[in-house]
Amino acid sequence: MNRARQAHAERVFLGLGTNMGDRLRHLRRGLFALVTHPEIQVRAVSRVYETEYVGPGSQDPYYNACVEIATTLAPCVLLAVLKGTEEREGRVPSSHLQPRPIDLDILLFGDRILNGERLQVPHKGMRDRAFVLEPLAELAGAEKFPDSGETIGTACAKIRRKSGPWVRPLAAAGLLPKRNDGPIAENSNKEDWRAAMAVHCR
Repeated sequence: MNRARQAHAERVFLGLGTNMGDRLRHLRRGLFALVTHPEIQVRAVSRVYETEYVGPGSQDPYYNACVEIATTLAPCVLLAVLKGTEEREGRVPSSHLQPRPIDLDILLFGDRILNGERLQVPHKGMRDRAFVLEPLAELAGAEKFPDSGETIGTACAKIRRKSGPWVRPLAAAGLLPKRNDGPIAENSNKEDWRAAMAVHCR
């Protein structure tokens, strides 16, 4: 992005999830798709959390994470980019509430409130889901929901006080690639991210 366009970039938070196959690899490939998109700048990545399935029936546990990006894409265009990435990773479009190799959701898009048929922001139900709030609070606990003014950290604390599905961070694995001189910095340039993630996702 050039400087003129970058000045208009929105701060966006995304949720990533998977419960099929090599879960960590699916999340890394989802992150790689974000890193390599010309209109997306990855700013921060949460730890990976293993989480109990929430929904009807039973499924294997999920891996979940959150990513902060800056983008000049309109919400509907970003949604299309995410859905395209899901399909390339093998997700069937009609697999809502079914096991999936990758799930990419827009959680917050700047201070916008969107209530479209295909896209609702803040993401519907996220304030009741520990698997979303735990990694999101790690990145932006002081941020406020645009529709309520409540902070993400406060919403997360409420969830922690309730009994519900378990959520636990993974101690030995993450999405961020490492270089020979240590972990790649989140403010590294796009070329550093691209090169490191390409190796990380093999």
